[in-house]
Amino acid sequence: MRLMILMSFLACGVAFANQVKTEEIYRMHCAACHGASFEGGQGGSLVDGEWKHGSSDEDITRSIAKGKPEFGMIPWEGVLTPEQIRGLVIFLREKEKQALAKGVEFPVPAADKVVKTKLHDYRIETLVSEGLKNPWAIAFLPDGRKLVTEKSGRLRIVSADGKLDPVAIEGLPEVIEHGQGGLLEVALHPDFSKNGWVYLGLSDGTRGDGGVLCTTAVVRGRIKDHRWTDQEWIYRPDEKFRSSSGVHFGTRFVFADGYIYFVIGERGGMMEAQDLSRPSGKVFRLHDDGRVPADNPFVANKEAIAGIWSYGHRNPQGLAMDPRDGSLYDTEHGPRGGDELNLILPGRNYGWPVVTYGMNYDGTPMVANTEKEGIERPLTYWVPSIAVCGLDFYAGEKFPKWKNDLLAGALAQQEVRRIRIVDRKVVEQEIILKNIGRVRDVAAGPDGLVYVVLNQPDRIVRLLPAGE
Repeated sequence: MRLMILMSFLACGVAFANQVKTEEIYRMHCAACHGASFEGGQGGSLVDGEWKHGSSDEDITRSIAKGKPEFGMIPWEGVLTPEQIRGLVIFLREKEKQALAKGVEFPVPAADKVVKTKLHDYRIETLVSEGLKNPWAIAFLPDGRKLVTEKSGRLRIVSADGKLDPVAIEGLPEVIEHGQGGLLEVALHPDFSKNGWVYLGLSDGTRGDGGVLCTTAVVRGRIKDHRWTDQEWIYRPDEKFRSSSGVHFGTRFVFADGYIYFVIGERGGMMEAQDLSRPSGKVFRLHDDGRVPADNPFVANKEAIAGIWSYGHRNPQGLAMDPRDGSLYDTEHGPRGGDELNLILPGRNYGWPVVTYGMNYDGTPMVANTEKEGIERPLTYWVPSIAVCGLDFYAGEKFPKWKNDLLAGALAQQEVRRIRIVDRKVVEQEIILKNIGRVRDVAAGPDGLVYVVLNQPDRIVRLLPAGE
């Protein structure tokens, strides 16, 4: 009995300790030696990029936990919890990146200015400068026009020469705009020229006296005479899965070999991402008409939703397939730190929230572990978070040296990154666009140009080779 009481007391103590913000832990235990601004003192600077005892997260964790008594640094394991030590590593990485970024200038793209990157120079052209409100995704019609979603629930058409049709498509299914949810993804069926199918990802549900209840759904239809027709639901979860949460809706589509892949965020439910009986925090794979493929990884599991392809995802907002080998990749938001690029494999667990490279938004730690047996590790991750959104492989001819590179958008850091993948490993990253707005979507158009959907300000721009 005494042992049980003691264990309960210790557990409460650990839980209380993990509610202390990491910034406060640094102030109490680290600032005296390393400086209030991390500049160094008795101990070295923590933000100059120089790590005397190893620069990896594992090295820094070990230095904090075990200390360096020969240099006067005491070990902190036993004083700080493993979660607090991990939180300190994330916190120091944030401060290091901020310090190293000071003084680094990125060229601001403009219509009359050539932007130089490592492999290609380009100039930027504004396709749509006004009239859009919270645009979210773009798709390309065969005749040169574009479809653009607005989060409020409107589907817009942009002409080949960039004129925004003032009248939205009529007759769309009801969209519940709630928090981060609304009308999100749009994509064309690969055989659109023959069958005319347009696919939408949206927040579906009800709004009434009891408040808002919604979930992510996928629907398809055709556009005839400016109206949405022939509607068919591809994935519409049971009403019991609807939530009042306004976060982490996911979406994004990939089509291949008669299948549609799409992502659903965990809606703030955290551990729901680990629950195969719930759609939250999953990548799905269905036939493009909504049927469940017989060879999906959890078809034989009576407790699982049969359409699930992979699980343990937080909030994926990028999904793309490598044209070279059909490998599927996603980018997903971490919490504070820990945005990820993942290679998506059938039946695999991607860890949220059991493992993460981030911490809580308020600065308190989450978990100590960044990896665990049976959980897939990301190909790369970003601390601080860049707020990933939009993902596409470049397969055009206008920028031949970018061919087969990933283009990844970011909201918070207002950037597009070029990511080179060789043998399913990240070998290079380069920021090719910066500081012209929050990047909501990035897409390689059929004309070989790169299209970027921006928020704040709301507009669509495209990248053209410098000579055009």
